Amino acid sequence: MILQLEDVGAVRILTLNRPDKRNALDVNLTSALLESLRSADAEDGVRCVVLTGAGKAFCAGADLGEMKNVLDPKAADQRTDLTVQLHLAFSKMVTPVVTAINGAAMGGGAGLAIAGDLAVMAKSAKIGYPETKHGIVAAIVMANLVRQVGRKAAFELVSLGEPVDAQRALQLGMVNRVCSLDELMPTALGFADKLAAVKRPAMAETKRLFHEVADLPLAAALERGRDTNKRMRNFAQLKK
Repeated sequence: MILQLEDVGAVRILTLNRPDKRNALDVNLTSALLESLRSADAEDGVRCVVLTGAGKAFCAGADLGEMKNVLDPKAADQRTDLTVQLHLAFSKMVTPVVTAINGAAMGGGAGLAIAGDLAVMAKSAKIGYPETKHGIVAAIVMANLVRQVGRKAAFELVSLGEPVDAQRALQLGMVNRVCSLDELMPTALGFADKLAAVKRPAMAETKRLFHEVADLPLAAALERGRDTNKRMRNFAQLKK
């Protein structure tokens, strides 16, 4: 299976499983991941998702070998649309996602690594956007990057194409924790268990409001907060 699924209590672990290709995202894996994220979000019993990679890499980004063979413009557009939908899915989900970055996360893989709500990174891992070194642009993944780190740091990452180590990623706010590879999954699952314990309506409203206010002026964001406060005043009566 190109994507492995495992349930640990209320946590679903999704593992990118193309280790021989450094978990590069071809159409099949991208489709499977998008479908699995949506499926997990629709299941009441799944309260958090952990995303990681098999083997030495987290994700090498797009499968360049496959992309070179996509000559039909319509097929190329469809593949791009699929990638956009994947990166958009995380912010649209009610269910929180923790990424466990076990190894190199490059290009589209870097975008995937920081797309989750929380991120844990192994000390030995690196993350980067090497597209300019290949004469192309980190186009789709740039949108999320500039929302998460300062503009100068984001431009350095996408223009120079040089990867950063885990400690630098932590300093930039790309990840929440750095730990040894042995502690990666226990740390990620620790986060996941805490997130899974939050009542679903509260988590749903938190994620919705978080992503909404991030793109609004202060006055409009405060109004959205007030609207949410009205809906959620009686937290004690919320059902799981």
